[in-house]
Amino acid sequence: MGKGTAFVIGATGQIGRAAVRVLAEDGWEVRAASRGGGSDPGWPDGVRPLALDRDADGELAAALGDGCDVLVDMVAYGGGHARQLAALGDRIGSAVVISSGAVYEDDRGRSFDTQGEPDGSPRYPVPIPESLATVAPGDRTYGTRKIQLERELLASALPSTLLRAGAVHGPHCRSPRELFFVKRALDRRPVRVLAHGGASRFHPAHVANIAELIRLAALRPGSRVLNAADPQAPTVAEIGAAVDEVLGVRSETVLFDGAPEEGTLGLTPWSAPHSVVYDMAAAERELGYRPVTGYVESLPATVASIAERLGEGGGDWREAFPGMAKYPDLFDYAAEDAWLAARG
Repeated sequence: MGKGTAFVIGATGQIGRAAVRVLAEDGWEVRAASRGGGSDPGWPDGVRPLALDRDADGELAAALGDGCDVLVDMVAYGGGHARQLAALGDRIGSAVVISSGAVYEDDRGRSFDTQGEPDGSPRYPVPIPESLATVAPGDRTYGTRKIQLERELLASALPSTLLRAGAVHGPHCRSPRELFFVKRALDRRPVRVLAHGGASRFHPAHVANIAELIRLAALRPGSRVLNAADPQAPTVAEIGAAVDEVLGVRSETVLFDGAPEEGTLGLTPWSAPHSVVYDMAAAERELGYRPVTGYVESLPATVASIAERLGEGGGDWREAFPGMAKYPDLFDYAAEDAWLAARG
């Protein structure tokens, strides 16, 4: 027996691909909307792809037609999108919308937005509950726009589940943090240097686990915010060792305390002075959520996809993963060698 109709915005993105598949397999009649109107070979028969520019005047309303039982939005961002969905609330039974853990701030007002300031790295409780304070809503940053989205949707009449995602990973990732270790292993780099004692934790969230949260929230409409993350939050050093295990190599790890005195040596896409770990108890309690995979269990497929993509790019990681260029000097081996030599 069918569950009802689902309309997915951002269907061909990293999370969207997994969500469409899970919803269709669970018995939903799915319309999969994206800018290009593409499909995915992993989707079951019956999924209906369509092209949609949600920011074009009236296009989302026209695509919705008579409406849907649940609308799943991967790309909503800011108050404008919240108001867009709320205005169509008479045609939407409920919504499940991806937000971000970037909305949180600590007891001194520090957040992801202040990380570049002196003593600006947030010191969150471990784990972070959904009740923790957040940044103020506004148009200034990613985090302020996401909380603006949340506040306006929760204040509307449309039942909306907001999922505050951790560090998203898995298939079709355009900015895979694991590249930091995979490329080093493929380059036969025998050593790696890690700042903060290799103990940094930035809680990952596999797309399969986020898709499972979406599936459960679609079945249990309500207005709520929930964290979305994996069952484990490994340290940077543990992630490096796990990648080595997948690739069958052994690297020497050199650790130093604190941040680098100069430059970015020892920093990784997960690095921070204090842990970022999300509490998943509310999702377990409210939705009956159980993770479908863990970080280590999911890693072989992630590593294989990165290695394959690097090969297609001819070894130039910037061409293969242009989104990773935001992290400077990821592979400055000469600087590492000079640092190691200076310390014997």
